[in-house]
Amino acid sequence: MIAGLSEVCDLFVRLCEIPSPTGQERAMADAVIRELERMGASITEDDAATMVGPAGCNNIVAGFAPTAPGTPIMFCAHVDTVPLLAPVDVVRDGEWLTNANEAILGGDDKAAVAVMLHAVDRIVRDGTPHAGIELVFTPCEEVGLQGAAYFDPSVLKAEFGFVYDHTGDLGGIVTSAPTHKEIGATFRGVAAHAGIQPEKGRSAIVAACRAVAAMPLGRIDDATTANVGTIRGGSADNVVAEECVVTGECRSRDLDALDRQLTAMVDACTWAGTECECDVEVRVKHHFTGYTLAEDAPQVVMARQAIEDCGIEPAFVSTGGGSDVNAFLVNGFASVNLCNAMVGVHTPDERIRIDDIERMVEITLAIVARATT
Repeated sequence: MIAGLSEVCDLFVRLCEIPSPTGQERAMADAVIRELERMGASITEDDAATMVGPAGCNNIVAGFAPTAPGTPIMFCAHVDTVPLLAPVDVVRDGEWLTNANEAILGGDDKAAVAVMLHAVDRIVRDGTPHAGIELVFTPCEEVGLQGAAYFDPSVLKAEFGFVYDHTGDLGGIVTSAPTHKEIGATFRGVAAHAGIQPEKGRSAIVAACRAVAAMPLGRIDDATTANVGTIRGGSADNVVAEECVVTGECRSRDLDALDRQLTAMVDACTWAGTECECDVEVRVKHHFTGYTLAEDAPQVVMARQAIEDCGIEPAFVSTGGGSDVNAFLVNGFASVNLCNAMVGVHTPDERIRIDDIERMVEITLAIVARATT
């Protein structure tokens, strides 16, 4: 416990200190459900934990019946994090909350979970009129938005939703996000003794290295990025490597640019395999589909108005990252992703301002008020 924190920040600290890397979300889900039960929510779950790998819990939906006319709305956050390299011990560093250990804080996306729960708790306790609120908590967001992709939005009464899952200053409204492709290449050469008969070998590692060197990587253009994330191969220093596996990704908000980038990466693998007399098998996996939202889309308009109601300047943001919004839109449910001021996500430098957590509560209450008019 950190002295002097507000209710929402206390809740945030408690949630962050519950480990929930993808596939191990159950304890986090149980903590969320306990909060929802205390608030009197109607709670349902799907069967994502048995259908989506490696989900540790289901998609959770909490409903709060309307007490006033207006537009029913949904808020969403994911309960999983990237892998933990050390325990989370939240400490206060001036205006910031961060992890005392060399590991992530978990603000992605537990800041959003805490904000959603606390804001609705206040609404319930204060008897604030609302037109119907649903909270959705998804697993497996960090591995291709799998929980949200599996989620059936037809179970919702909400007309549209708001996801809090993007770095950047409060007021940011994500109106454009990329399509994401994963690429994997397995190079197979010929093993040989590296000291006695190296000329009889065909190194899969050399082929993989030549492929990577031939790929355009990094920031390709304003809308497109590419990366090689892992290389694994070989068995011993004195053996010409028989196999090597390379994995990477490319993503873009421009589908033509994405096709060109993906083709360039596949062609580099094919060329390197031929040059090094190695077989190569290339696999491409689609992770999520990009989108562009109109600035007059109803969920965008409501978000902008609520942000302005809080005295914050709204800004439209184009991103290179994905969120559950990508999956919701594909499944036919209108939604929008809002910046919630996380800093250094997925790194040991991750942190968030105390004031920004509290201001996100005010934005949430302002969205509810707008939906109730």
